[in-house]
Amino acid sequence: MSPVSVINLLTALDWTQDETTLNTELQAIIRVLSSRHHRYPITLWIDSTHYTSEEIHLLLSGVVLNLLMKEDLEVSPHLEIALLESIVVSEHPDLIDKIQLCIQGSGSDYHPLFFQHPTLTLTALETIPTEEIFLLAGDRLFREQKWQGASEQYQQYLKDNIGSETLYWNLAECYRCLDKLDSLIATIERGVTDYPEAGHLYFLLISDLRRRGKVEQALPWVQNAIDKLPHDYTFRLLKHLIVPALYHTTQEIDFYRERFSQGLDTLLEQTQLDRPEERKIALKGICSLTNFYLSFQGKNDRDLQIKYGQLVQKIVQANFPQWSHPLTRPPLAAGEKIRVGYASAYLHSYSGTLWLMGWLKQQDRSRFEVYCYYTSNTPDEVTEKFKQYSDYFYQIPNDLEAVCQQIRQDNLHILVFPELGMDAPTFTMAGLRLAPVQCTAWGHPVTTGLPTVDYFLSSELMEGEGAEEHYSEQLVRLPNIGVAYPKPTVPPLMKKRADYQLSEKRTLYLCCQAPVKYLPQYDYILPAIAAQVPDAQFLFLRGTLLKPRLKAAFAEMGLDYREYCVFRTIPERLDYLMINLLSDVYLDTLSWSGGNTSLEAIACHLPVVTCPGEFMRGRHTDSFLKMIGVEETIAQDEAEYIEIAVKLGQNERWREQVRAKMGDCCDRLYEDPQCVRGLETFYQRVVQSP
Repeated sequence: MSPVSVINLLTALDWTQDETTLNTELQAIIRVLSSRHHRYPITLWIDSTHYTSEEIHLLLSGVVLNLLMKEDLEVSPHLEIALLESIVVSEHPDLIDKIQLCIQGSGSDYHPLFFQHPTLTLTALETIPTEEIFLLAGDRLFREQKWQGASEQYQQYLKDNIGSETLYWNLAECYRCLDKLDSLIATIERGVTDYPEAGHLYFLLISDLRRRGKVEQALPWVQNAIDKLPHDYTFRLLKHLIVPALYHTTQEIDFYRERFSQGLDTLLEQTQLDRPEERKIALKGICSLTNFYLSFQGKNDRDLQIKYGQLVQKIVQANFPQWSHPLTRPPLAAGEKIRVGYASAYLHSYSGTLWLMGWLKQQDRSRFEVYCYYTSNTPDEVTEKFKQYSDYFYQIPNDLEAVCQQIRQDNLHILVFPELGMDAPTFTMAGLRLAPVQCTAWGHPVTTGLPTVDYFLSSELMEGEGAEEHYSEQLVRLPNIGVAYPKPTVPPLMKKRADYQLSEKRTLYLCCQAPVKYLPQYDYILPAIAAQVPDAQFLFLRGTLLKPRLKAAFAEMGLDYREYCVFRTIPERLDYLMINLLSDVYLDTLSWSGGNTSLEAIACHLPVVTCPGEFMRGRHTDSFLKMIGVEETIAQDEAEYIEIAVKLGQNERWREQVRAKMGDCCDRLYEDPQCVRGLETFYQRVVQSP
């Protein structure tokens, strides 16, 4: 029998009670645990903190003897009683995770709720089916994100029971987080067998397969979902528009791009919105997913985004015709403030909107009134700052119609969506006309294609010549990098490479971007660097999915990628900054460069190698380095990128010179007031223009 098959219960008794009361209470607990038919061994842990084990053992012996002699009750041989002499969680981390339930002692105000374990009275324990104990424990571990422990408890429950839809989803999520694809698929297969119309189970698996670059494996599941749920528009969208998050070859990019284009034509032609039910189903589907991954193909997405915008607008305006007509700009009386609203699901600690805080913080409150609409439900300390910098702050989660009503009621002059493309309901909302002037910005640095979004707020340093051709919106080039990014707080160096199992003797190149940003045509760059810097070590923080491609790319140059590439999970923020401080060189991704990661690397004075691409999303780091005047690590092409990376690796003196220059100049990159003044000038102009 596997270890998880043991039931571990914990009880905390009030040892200050008189002996008769304690005897009665212990007898009741042991009687319940012995009299019920259990197929599992039970260990009853008794909290004996602050009391001598000898006294408690003596008391327990008397209780057991009394049960045997006076009540003729056979104490189950499967019941073990043990003392927990310290209830401090840190002293027993493994045991605390194995305990499934706590028994609340009667007559005692104290029970170990601070463990966050489910706590039952003895009466409730007497009636609960044994298998439910594993389910309760699994739910608790799942809430604590202890995926391995939760999966073991859930599997124990499922040995003899049919799970709920929620259980199958939770277990599948455990396996997704544990990177156990086979177990994830098996869980979904069982879940949809028991619940054939559980669309969210199909969706979880399809999303995970796409994330892994296994779209071919995902497509049959999309078709299965359509067969079971023919009216679910979400899976119709996936059938036609799914693209991988990770490509294996450049040919794959071209194939899925053409497939996406044809799929859009099909959906535009076949989407019927005549009946109320059709409109409702289509709206639910378009609010379930975005075309986020399309923009990572490294192409000009303007025409495809316009097509996609037509589909979104067609659906959303059919559902909300009252918010689809043009609006007249509210007149601005003398002394009246311009009302500017910001709507996002990410007004919390999130890379796509952290930059927005600088706009709000520095906005001239004598001329502008700030409204924020937070459409998610994960507030944190950053949310509190957004509240602080707002005149009006609304948190309206998961209610598209209510948010739209509030925005229209506030009679804004300008509505800004800091990002459009990551959150599906927000993108859908932008397909309506909620303010006379609507803008988006580079929280997601790709044109929306929506005719209802009038302006794209970008940066003069990020946009190349002719960049207007990349946008369906009117392009606005704000001064410098376009945002007043808060300067990251960089701690002093407190750790060594050995703390992260990294060599002190290697030249450490930091590769910290998500796999989606690494396109296959650039895989050769790393082995090309390694061929000239034999002690090079490339540190990936999110790159395990790239291993097959890296293996092939290094092998083409006669190298073993395992000698050069190391993989670590994303650490806590302090450790992430430590890794930046410990690294020698930061290698930016081509076609989609780093944003927050580059800004943080520069704050750590870590030399950054970048090569600006054609589109703004590939020019972030280029603009950052130009703003601080450190342009010697900006490459004009791939060959120069390799050359600079090699020179930084080989020439420690030059590397330190670059570090010193970054340290002298980096402050000018952060909290930039010029971009905010430029933003305010733009706001003033569009509100007052005829």
